[in-house]
Amino acid sequence: MKTARQYISDIKTNILEVTTQELLTAMLNPETVIIDVREHEEFITGHVEGAVNFPRGVLEMKIQEHPLVSHHCEASMALEELANKDIYLICRSGGRSALAAASLQNMGFSKPLSVAGGMMQWQQDGFPLVSYKA
Repeated sequence: MKTARQYISDIKTNILEVTTQELLTAMLNPETVIIDVREHEEFITGHVEGAVNFPRGVLEMKIQEHPLVSHHCEASMALEELANKDIYLICRSGGRSALAAASLQNMGFSKPLSVAGGMMQWQQDGFPLVSYKA
């Protein structure tokens, strides 16, 4: 039997993690895919600019609805459009984003990237937050 912490630690050995600084740099590219996997209630308290909120529980079902995907295409084509992009995943502390990265990797995405330390590290680094806009 593993604790959640042990399980996430094991997951992290098989995924790519990036720093908050690497995410900040990637944000200079308007095509950067940033997905916040926190619950909506967490997301509205403040998030990374350009992030789309797909909570961890629905990520796999919603990812093809990302705004950077052509809205007129079917789900499999939408997934293909995203498949080779760097997809930055962020949560509160880095656990859920690691699980999300492993899940997307298992779906065939080539570069799901978990942001180490999540929003806690982002705020600790003094990086900007944006407020939720309905």
